[in-house]
Amino acid sequence: MRGVFDIVGPIMIGPSSSHTAGAVRLGRMARLILGEKPEKATVYLHGSFALTHKGHGTDKAITAGLLGMETDDERIRDVFELLQKEGLAIEFISADLGNAHPNTAKIVVTSTSGTQVKVTGTSIGGGNIIITEINDYSVELNGNYHTLLTIHEDKPGIVAIVSHILAQHKINIAFMRVSRQTRGEQALMILETDQDITEKVLDSVRNIDAIKVALAIPPL
Repeated sequence: MRGVFDIVGPIMIGPSSSHTAGAVRLGRMARLILGEKPEKATVYLHGSFALTHKGHGTDKAITAGLLGMETDDERIRDVFELLQKEGLAIEFISADLGNAHPNTAKIVVTSTSGTQVKVTGTSIGGGNIIITEINDYSVELNGNYHTLLTIHEDKPGIVAIVSHILAQHKINIAFMRVSRQTRGEQALMILETDQDITEKVLDSVRNIDAIKVALAIPPL
């Protein structure tokens, strides 16, 4: 069933919910996954994004999202004027991302501390998005839930330990996805939850020896 939000679309700076509002959310999600202030970004635009990004403001929208703006922020129209002040260097490149949705972008973003993440996502209409890849791991993340993201050693028991920590804090798991590239090396886990991932919970997860990275991502 489609809700009113899906039909009417988000409150936004136009002209397009797919090319503008969705693009803002892709940029914001990349910033949230980075977990720090971005300093440099290279954005690979695929399909329709590549063909119409200037006319529809997709480049401005992704930039605004990387700077932490919401879809209705009046500064989106003039966001490039804020880049020097915000300390963000950004480059847009048209690219063929293979068998991807036409409204897809791959955002490679680096923080001021040198941390880098690669986030690929699609704007699917009405301002809604799906993140399909994080650091070359296949995922499916829409930003509608509180999210715990971990990169950990691929060995038995890690999923159970993290799930137990959430249960102890009365946090209900709505969706869970685990992805790995090579058996026995590193895996990425995404837990979407009904409750907030607090700092206390995050600290408990980070204290697990096999956990290399743990991030709490709030809903968009």
